[in-house]
Formats: sequence, structure tokens, C-alpha cells
Amino acid sequence: MKLKQRVVVLCAALLLLGLVKVFLLDGGEGSAAGRSDLRAFHRMQGALRLARGARLSHTLQSPWEVAAQWVGPREVYPEDTPELAAVLGAMATARVERADVGYKGTQLKALLVLEGGQKVVFKPKRYSRDYVVEGEPYAGYDRHNAEVAAFHLDRILGFHRAPLVVGRFVSLRTEIRPVATEQLLSTFLTQGNNSCFYGKCYYCRESEPACALGDVMEGSVTLWLPDVWPLQKHRHPWGRTYREGKLARWEYDESYCEAVKKMPPYDAGPRLLDVVDTAVFDYLIGNADRHHYESFQDDGGASMLILLDNAKSFGNPALDERSILAPLYQCCMLRVSTWNRLTLLRGGALSSALRTATSHDPLFPVLTEAHLAALDRRLDSVLAAVKQCIDAQGPDSTLIEDRINLQHS
Repeated sequence: MKLKQRVVVLCAALLLLGLVKVFLLDGGEGSAAGRSDLRAFHRMQGALRLARGARLSHTLQSPWEVAAQWVGPREVYPEDTPELAAVLGAMATARVERADVGYKGTQLKALLVLEGGQKVVFKPKRYSRDYVVEGEPYAGYDRHNAEVAAFHLDRILGFHRAPLVVGRFVSLRTEIRPVATEQLLSTFLTQGNNSCFYGKCYYCRESEPACALGDVMEGSVTLWLPDVWPLQKHRHPWGRTYREGKLARWEYDESYCEAVKKMPPYDAGPRLLDVVDTAVFDYLIGNADRHHYESFQDDGGASMLILLDNAKSFGNPALDERSILAPLYQCCMLRVSTWNRLTLLRGGALSSALRTATSHDPLFPVLTEAHLAALDRRLDSVLAAVKQCIDAQGPDSTLIEDRINLQHS
């Protein structure tokens, strides 16, 4: 064989190997890790539908003790959680022992203590399901149903980094008022036949209360993370300025990621890949408001980026805010496991999975069909962005193998 022919054959072989790698990663079946991802995907599918009215199979522990034992440096709950339905059921039904104004923050919420001493954050309904929030992608009040949907999307993506959330209906008259603090009670009022409260927060106003239908208020409850896992707050490197006419550096500097890679904790460990995962998550749900994020305290950059506070999501199903994906398309890197999971969710599988995952929830339907369709459309855009990076720099530089063994006490 002539030298020229050998070169052509060698080039063809290299091209074929590259295409095979991308193809195998697409299918999730090309390596031991890929086959593991595929098995994990099937386990996730099998566990999506949660039973209504589930109870713990034993009485030696409370639901709150079970959930607290799940928490580790790299996940809030493990992949295998047969007690999940029971814990969420307890969150949705347990007696409220105490009610107070929410801690800090810009948006209205209440802090509830459930029977057994478990703290949860209650976010009240402010919009109907089909209300479209116009304006900036971070505009409007918090959306309680967005918290529920985002938690189940976290399950579907296999991240396991979001605190547990479930929908709940509470009677302000019989469940909240009798156990409310004076500070919370002072914000109660009546509009027509409806009980309302406006709480205490940066944007809380007596003129803009959240109102029940009669006395019954719809909302979401988020499980408070155990006190033995204190949180540390970080400024998001791709945060917005929230000032008209003033851009953050990442909004005009396409090489910004190279600077981020030189700063701790992004210069080593899993944190930068967590940021990219979170960008994908936020783009799918339409959350452009993650200006800060939390990790566990004194973690040295090793713990996960915790997916807290997802209520500024699912506001406008017609708006795909591509700037949310900046960490992905500027760094041009993504975990192989994330890529494999995303490719398995193509073709409507993502919206179908979320519909199934939320079918048990007291608030079902949690999202409108327009928002579910937006998830599938945005997923296609994420995959296209990753493939553009693969075309530009190759799969080896784009798809990063970063699997961390999870330890639980």
C-alpha cells in the first residue's frame, strides 16, 4: 500500500474512532462507565412513580431521621430511596407545630416546624399554573410549583443535589394561625373571603400579600437540611449584575472561563463541573437567578453545589434564555455521566419522565403542557451546544470523566 493510501486509511480510522466515541456516548453503552450510566437510567425510570399515601416500613426511625441519614458531601439523597414517597408524604401531611416568618431572602415564605421538630420552608402560591411571567427571565414572584418540578428534575438528571420538595395545602385558620408567632400573625389580613399574609422579606409588602382560597392555601414545602451539615454561601462566577447597562465580565469576555479555571475552588476538584451541570439544570427550568449558590461549609471545594431555591423557574415557556448556559459554552466541558443521561432523555423522554415523577404530588399537574414541551426543546439546545464544542475541540477535551465515590455515614 502506498504511503498516500496509508495516510488516507489512518485518517479515516481516526475519524471513525472519534465518531464511534461520540456515538457510544450518545447511546450510553460504549464502555463500562457508559453501561453503568444506562443501568442507572433504567433504575431511575423504574423509581419515578411514587406511591400516594406511602408509609415507612418500620417505626424505629422518623421520616426526618431517614432523610437526614441520606445526606452526604456529594448528594442530598441517594439514587436508591425506597422511603422517598413516605418522607414526601410526611412533609405534605405532618401536623404543623410552629409557624414563623421566613429567614432572610427577597421573597415571601414561612418557616414551619412539623411534628417531630422538622423544619421546612413553605412557599405560597402566587400565580395560576398557566400564568406567563413577562419581562426579564428572573422577573416576578417565586413560583411554588417550580420548586416541586425542579426537585423531580434533579432526580431525573441523576444529580441528587436538590433538597426534598413536595406540594402541600394548609389551612391558615386551623393549621397556621393557632401556632404562628406574633411576628407572622401581624402580617395576616383578609381580602374578601380569603385569608392572606405578607410575611417579612426584602420585597414583602402589605399591598402584595399571598392569599388562600378561603382559608386553604396552596404551596410547596422544602425540607430543611440537617444542622450537622452547615451551609456556606458563594457568589456564582457567572452571576448577573442586575443593573441596567452594566454587564458582568462573562457577558462580554468569551475567554472568561479561562480566568475562572485559575481561581479556587474552580482550579481543582469537582466544583467547576458542578457549575456546568447547574447551568444545564437552570437552562432547562428557565432559572436565570442563581447569583449565589451554597455548598457545605469548610469543604475545600469537594462538596457539591447544592441546588437550593429554584422558585424563579418555569415563568415563561416561550423564553429560552441561552445566557444561562454560558458556563457550558464558554468552558466547553461537561461530565460524561451528565452527557449520557441527557442523550437518554431525548425525543420527549424528559417531559414524560417529569410528568410521571410529579404524578403523585398533591399539586399535580405541577406544570402545564407548554412548560413540559419547553423542557424537551431546551434539552435539544443543550445537546446542540455540547456537540458544537465536540466539533470544535474533540470529545476528549469536552466530555470529562469525573465520577466520585459517595460515602455515607
